[in-house]
Amino acid sequence: MKADVSGSITRATIRSPLTPLVLLAALAVGLIALLTIPREEEPQISVPMVDILVQSPGLRAADTVEQVTEPLEEIIKAIPDVEHVYSQSRDDGATVTARFMVGTDADDAILRIHEKIRANIDRIPPEVQMPQVVGRGIDDVPIVTLTLSPETWTGNVWNDTSLRMLADEVLKELLKVEDVGLTDVIGGRSLELRVEPDIEALSSYGVSLQALVDVTAQAVQARPIGTARGSGDSIIIQAGDRIAAVGDLERLEIQAPDGRMVYLSDVARVRVAGIETEARAWTLERSAERSEFESFPAVTLSLAKRPSANAVVVADQILERLELLKREMIPEGVHIAVTRNYGETANHKANELLFHLGLATVSIVVLIAFSIGWREALVTLIVIPTTILLTLFAALMMGYTINRVSLFALIFSIGILVDDAIVMIENISRHWAMKDGRTRAQAAIDAVSEVGNPTIVATLTVIAALLPMMFVSGLMGPYMAPIPANASAAMLFSFFVAVGIAPWLLMKIAGQAPVSGHSEHEETRLGRFYRSVASPIVASRKNAWIFLGLVGVATLASLTLFATKAVTVKLLPFDNKSEIQIVLDMPEGTTLEETERTLFALAATMYDVEEVESVQAYAGTAAPFNFNGLVRHYFLRTAPELGDLQVNLLEKSHRDRSSHDIALVLRDQLHVVPLPEGASVKVVEVPPGPPVLSTLLAEIYGPDAETRRKTADVIEQLFRDTEYIVDVDNSFGGPQPRLVLSVNETIAADQGVAEQDILDSLALIYSGQIVGVAPRGEGRDPLSVSIRLPKSAQVWSERTASLPVPIQSGAQAVELGTLVDARMEAGSSTIFRRDGYFADMVMGELAGRFEAPIYGMLEIQDQVEAYDWESAGLEQPAIRLYGQPSDESKPSLLWDGEWEITYVTFRDMGVAFGVALVAIYILVVAQFGTFRTPLVILTPVPLTLIGIMIGHWLFGAAFTATSMIGFIALAGIIVRNSILLVDFVRHGQFSDKPLKEVLLDAGAIRFKPILLTALAAMIGAAVILTDPIFQGLAISLLFGLASSTALTVLVIPAIYVALKGPDWVAPAVSDGNDDLSTEGRTA
Repeated sequence: MKADVSGSITRATIRSPLTPLVLLAALAVGLIALLTIPREEEPQISVPMVDILVQSPGLRAADTVEQVTEPLEEIIKAIPDVEHVYSQSRDDGATVTARFMVGTDADDAILRIHEKIRANIDRIPPEVQMPQVVGRGIDDVPIVTLTLSPETWTGNVWNDTSLRMLADEVLKELLKVEDVGLTDVIGGRSLELRVEPDIEALSSYGVSLQALVDVTAQAVQARPIGTARGSGDSIIIQAGDRIAAVGDLERLEIQAPDGRMVYLSDVARVRVAGIETEARAWTLERSAERSEFESFPAVTLSLAKRPSANAVVVADQILERLELLKREMIPEGVHIAVTRNYGETANHKANELLFHLGLATVSIVVLIAFSIGWREALVTLIVIPTTILLTLFAALMMGYTINRVSLFALIFSIGILVDDAIVMIENISRHWAMKDGRTRAQAAIDAVSEVGNPTIVATLTVIAALLPMMFVSGLMGPYMAPIPANASAAMLFSFFVAVGIAPWLLMKIAGQAPVSGHSEHEETRLGRFYRSVASPIVASRKNAWIFLGLVGVATLASLTLFATKAVTVKLLPFDNKSEIQIVLDMPEGTTLEETERTLFALAATMYDVEEVESVQAYAGTAAPFNFNGLVRHYFLRTAPELGDLQVNLLEKSHRDRSSHDIALVLRDQLHVVPLPEGASVKVVEVPPGPPVLSTLLAEIYGPDAETRRKTADVIEQLFRDTEYIVDVDNSFGGPQPRLVLSVNETIAADQGVAEQDILDSLALIYSGQIVGVAPRGEGRDPLSVSIRLPKSAQVWSERTASLPVPIQSGAQAVELGTLVDARMEAGSSTIFRRDGYFADMVMGELAGRFEAPIYGMLEIQDQVEAYDWESAGLEQPAIRLYGQPSDESKPSLLWDGEWEITYVTFRDMGVAFGVALVAIYILVVAQFGTFRTPLVILTPVPLTLIGIMIGHWLFGAAFTATSMIGFIALAGIIVRNSILLVDFVRHGQFSDKPLKEVLLDAGAIRFKPILLTALAAMIGAAVILTDPIFQGLAISLLFGLASSTALTVLVIPAIYVALKGPDWVAPAVSDGNDDLSTEGRTA
């Protein structure tokens, strides 16, 4: 037999001394890759989101939009690679967010924003403060968080101030760990040297707040003013000497308007104390004595890693350093809890998947041992790890890391990467069993040549089915890219290992021992079984057509499971994590203390949930953010009315329920806590894939603000009336009342008081002022020196109105209350814009019967149709599934959130599937030289749906994006089996036989390798069947392969018989003949 490309490779390697060296080299580079490739929790996805924060003092929200937001949006939209521009305008400020295209370099994105704003700063009103640019990326997500809290037995020794001081020192030491990136300290209060004015004393002495500020600021200032030359040298001259002691500040003298000198201690209290921030953090631990959580003040350190660093290594080094600090720096009374360790979870996930990889390998080896022989199994045991290690090396070269997605790609590949080896090994064993006088080496070369070309085409068809998935757009693209990239690399390596190394290994291991194959003329039990099943089908055209009809009906019937909702659809299922976040939004204007009380009440409901290990409460500040929080901008949640609960669950191995099941329980229990009107509580789970602002998100567009708001109110009520739509909220909230203190210019002029002095006094009352720093020596951080009224005095009352304001002559002072007029005004609601369109948003989550947005969307759309819009004085909004409306003159509802990613993903995957089918068709046409035979080969592809749908129904699993990946991959796998079968049908050795005998002989011979390759792929899928994210793909592969493999070996013969008849005899078939041609004769 003339050797083809595959046979030529085998001929060159089967006796070559270089082959073992190549094998060793492959194992070496693979092991190096396994040890050096970074391990991470999530794929490295660069989706730069840059926030531009602008303060616009005195401007109402509508004015801010016109003067600040719109010019900034126009500037940013002109920047290359900006995909979306979002903005939120409010009274006195705005936040504009630029979301760049996936894959844009984060540093480059931030630089572009800076440069564009600086180049167009003249378009921003001069009274508006310089925009602050804040850029965050995936590498800024903390991989380790450490929460410091006092031990129970310490009593009140440790408070949030002393914990903060300790946390600052600990962080300095942890920064010495190589590859630590962005860090933050959350909670606690830093010390400051604070001067607290006494309003009554100031009024009594006639001393103004500004005079107090001026004297204090001068006392803490020091600066170099030049140098003085001496005889041959020079010295630096410093003006001023920073006062750092409380007593020194208290003895400062202030001149009153009547000329008296007053000590600062007479009109103010000076002390070193914690900064009075509008944020607090607590940790809640289970009490051994009481059946409730015990709360302690806490400070949390969050540490991210540098780009491309190994999360596992960095996290381990941080914790090693921490153990050292516990012995040298951290007192015994302070407990440090590791409340996040993505290095550990990434390593655990990687090790778990590597274990599954090994389990699948062993299972396949056992399969080969029982079905072919133990020597062939030994070859398989070497071939699979070699291919996997080479794939890891390719992943390293392509810039991928080891994470749950890339490792999943390897597990997904293991079932198909062994296909080439199985086909080659089985065929070599069969040829050796012929004992026709050829040497074993020649028989092996002939065996490889016999199935070489079909195997090449079959390998390329699998790659053709997978590669188009690399071009899925949006956030899902980077998540999916490792799957086709790594799986395609695995297929290529598997082919070369199968034809280059496997025959050499088989020769070395088998030696001169008896072969395990079957002879050409000896029918196996599988062959006899196949013949008994297939014979009735190919006995007549009528039987063939009946069988094909039944298969077609079964395929269509399986799709009705979608229509009846027996099988639901969802982009990605929920993962089983060890953390859940509770997000609290109180009405604007709520005090920090009230937010804190509400957080404690919410946390108390979780005590009875035994899987909850501990809770961290963050009031007025955000908990350490994750990738979901990065996209949702949780790190900007810094206001007294905002709070977070970070719920830490027991390890997965120590609990029976998944984190999603626990989240459902928590959501029900949280609702027993009474909340004020306008408040909302959301249970936020870590999404398994690309995060979105909300699962169910309705964007309301319309001609004016009133129409949008009223329409949004109706949609929000419809959300609340739907039982499985929960955590309902909106983007506009409730406006916060405003106390407007305006200067009475007439009185101020008459009294000779400068308007700026009045405004400065008001600012000092409510905001205070930092006037300098006070050194502490011994290498410690200096203290900021501030002038700040106690929080209890930061209100407008007769007491604060009595504060003196100096007249410009300085001879006397006037009470502040006589110079200002006070009135209450309603504040403005937040104005949201997306890509230049005004929009109000209504958002919610889904829980219970349905958890995919499509079902909530369909329910809301039915309710929108049934709602009496005319009675409400509104026009019914048009429903849009994708893309903002071009006409804003009429109200419209655009579905966004998870639906937008679902739509884009399944759209792109549908296109990828179409491209894959065309590519496969072209490859098969090139192999067989006919246009009709490839259609027969592609026929079994839809048959996978029978098993896929039944499998999802049996498991009660939703059809997800990973299920779709499995369906697409099955197209390549099934076509591969079809090619091997059809190629045997077309061989010239079957001439002069009736068609049914040709088909039965081909099926009997190829049934074993087809079944083995299918079982190998099914084994690879079975090991990930329990994985919450990849279960859909496992079901698709497991059940899709079962149904399609069983039907492929029957459907293809049935098609031949249906078209030609069972007794048709082909003429001599050459590679260029069309085997579906009706030329021939009847036997």
